[in-house]
Amino acid sequence: MLALFGALALLPGCARKPTPGHEVWAEVDGQPIYREQVERLYHGRTAQGAEAASPEEAASFKLNILNELINNQILVTHASHSRITASEAEIDTKVAELRSPYSKDEFQKKLQEQGLDSDALRSQVREGIIITKLINKEIVSHISVTDAEIAAYYEKNKANFAVAETTYHIAQVQVTPGSDAEVRNLKNDDAKTPATAERKIQALYARLLSGEDFATVAQEYSEDPRTAAGGGDMGFIPASALNSSPQLKQMVTSLKVGQISPIIRSGGGFHIIKLLGMEEAGQHTLTDLRVQGAIRQTLRNEKEQLLKAAYIEMLRNRAKVANHLAEDIVKAGGIPPSAG
Repeated sequence: MLALFGALALLPGCARKPTPGHEVWAEVDGQPIYREQVERLYHGRTAQGAEAASPEEAASFKLNILNELINNQILVTHASHSRITASEAEIDTKVAELRSPYSKDEFQKKLQEQGLDSDALRSQVREGIIITKLINKEIVSHISVTDAEIAAYYEKNKANFAVAETTYHIAQVQVTPGSDAEVRNLKNDDAKTPATAERKIQALYARLLSGEDFATVAQEYSEDPRTAAGGGDMGFIPASALNSSPQLKQMVTSLKVGQISPIIRSGGGFHIIKLLGMEEAGQHTLTDLRVQGAIRQTLRNEKEQLLKAAYIEMLRNRAKVANHLAEDIVKAGGIPPSAG
């Protein structure tokens, strides 16, 4: 089997270097997309466990990444024609959101793993905001879902709305009685002794009783690294999964939706639980507003994906695109230029 990607370095066509060290792998209306942009994303993604098993798989992966970059460039260009921009404040907010689950050192390490610095990150965030605004304006704002479509979807997928057992949507604020390097709250607040942990949970409980937002308190002070960033949200938990902790089960089942529990002491520290919602066992009917809402969102997502793909293809047809990497892979495979 030919190692196609390894062979590319031997091809004259790969030596497109308008500036030193910048190899052009594609052009969109004269705007270059460089090899280093693709390689950076490739190494960032393979670092997360998607390493290619062969040179051919690596080449295919990089072609897909390059295609994403081509589409993004087309969208950003179209957005500029529509005077869609991203403000510095919007970028600051998004960067802060990305940084929040990590310590300063951990965040810098994440950036380094992806070959990014602060400026490159802000550039990527700016592009993402602009594309999101464009898609919202040109596509999402035009999507509608009718009651007839919702009813048809429900009839076709009725079995999916049968709940085998009651499930509880739970959030928590947790405080641990010892120092923990894994703490991920926005205030970087960590109770380091049993005494400070008890004082902290009592203070947080008082704030919640006074009406402060549970999710905000969890984000700022909870010491559970898995749930703090999400406002303490633990997701939907089946009733059977609570059997292993009778104390927790008794507490959860005694709450009404929207209520918070008293302070719960456990081997892992202190907890305050909030019941966000509950799904009763049985067949959920179409009269249930939650069922309607879930179906509506599913149908909106499906329509958005279809329209977005078609919209990008339409814009791509109007753009002048040259994919030099694809051309070089074809050449490396020994396929004549006239083929097809």
